Amino acid sequence: MKMNHQLLPLALALYAGTLSSPAQDTTTWKFAFGDRVPESGWTQVSPTNIYSIERGYGFEPGASVAGKDYVSSATPFLFSAKLPEGNYAVTALLNDQTGESVTTVKSEQRRLMLEKVQIHPGTRAARTFIVNVRTPKIAGGDHVHLKKREVETETVDWDEKLTLELNGIHPTLRALIIAPTNVATVFLTGDSTVCDQPAEPWNSWGQMLPRFFQPEVAVANYAESGESVKSSLGAHRFDKVFSLLKPGDYLFVQFGHNDMKDKATNALAVYKSNLEKIVARTRQLGGTPVLVTSMERKNGIEHDTLAGYPDTVRAVAKEQNCALVDLNAMSREFYRALGGDLDKAFQDGTHHNNYGSYELAKCVVLGIKKAGLPLAKSIVSDFGDFDPAKPDAVGTFEMAVSPVVSTVKPLGN
Repeated sequence: MKMNHQLLPLALALYAGTLSSPAQDTTTWKFAFGDRVPESGWTQVSPTNIYSIERGYGFEPGASVAGKDYVSSATPFLFSAKLPEGNYAVTALLNDQTGESVTTVKSEQRRLMLEKVQIHPGTRAARTFIVNVRTPKIAGGDHVHLKKREVETETVDWDEKLTLELNGIHPTLRALIIAPTNVATVFLTGDSTVCDQPAEPWNSWGQMLPRFFQPEVAVANYAESGESVKSSLGAHRFDKVFSLLKPGDYLFVQFGHNDMKDKATNALAVYKSNLEKIVARTRQLGGTPVLVTSMERKNGIEHDTLAGYPDTVRAVAKEQNCALVDLNAMSREFYRALGGDLDKAFQDGTHHNNYGSYELAKCVVLGIKKAGLPLAKSIVSDFGDFDPAKPDAVGTFEMAVSPVVSTVKPLGN
């Protein structure tokens, strides 16, 4: 993975242990973790610093960390910093210089940033990734109409702070450098199969997607459980995206699971019209629209469970000369390849677990490459050649499990 070259000198200085700083930069946040007092320009984060609005940074409740020149824990821990809405390049120094660790980093609502970074003693372990921070406010005075669960259980996803989860084997954090960055943004819209699911064991491809991009692209996930195109328009989710979308950005649109439940006689026609309007508005703003067909349900390998909705998406993409990621077709290949292990990709008949969503995210990345989008240049080098008919072995798949767990099914089915 590429590193942000502007932050690299600071990261290497951190590794050397100097914790020195250039002239004070009010647009860059620099945190040094542990009990040792850092030099001027750095904010010390001691193991006992719990996040508060007044302090503006700290560990989220439940963290159990310790360390002098770094913090580490036997269990996952979360750190937050109060920041304005926007995209941020985050450079993390993950090693303690003497111990070994395998660290996975997630951001906000379990978005996968770094996967199983193996760190040997004495190894330089600075990594850079891009995190999108958002609020419900829309320029002009309006706001996104959040659902009850978004307000009550997803407080780290719509708030004015950047939250990181450190997970894995002996996860260690020595320092963080956080700086605003003007990179291309990949906006995601959709339903429960796309959104940032707040709790294990539920997961969606949208929250796995950031792991597959170099730190020159931000993924902003505006999908939400139970949503249709119509409801997302009504809740101003698209208004929020369009208020932020700039030339060079992308808007991925994947709906169908909930839209097909609309009993109106003209439901499919309205769905098609709404997609056409979204494509047109995205282009008007200088962005690139990408239509994504919904993945099939578990019982949809041989028999379509999504009525005519995937075909309608394909038709709009063809008629509007719009990029298409045919996740519906790729998901069937993936499911067939699993054979008797199909259940191991699902949490119920519609929603996926970590393994299922990870493989579907790979399908989306493959679709980006097949569509010839310029975005493909930002795919990480270790993605390699992926074939949905030859997925990663489910028996050897491992993902660091986040601390929040729920038996409540996501909205939609």
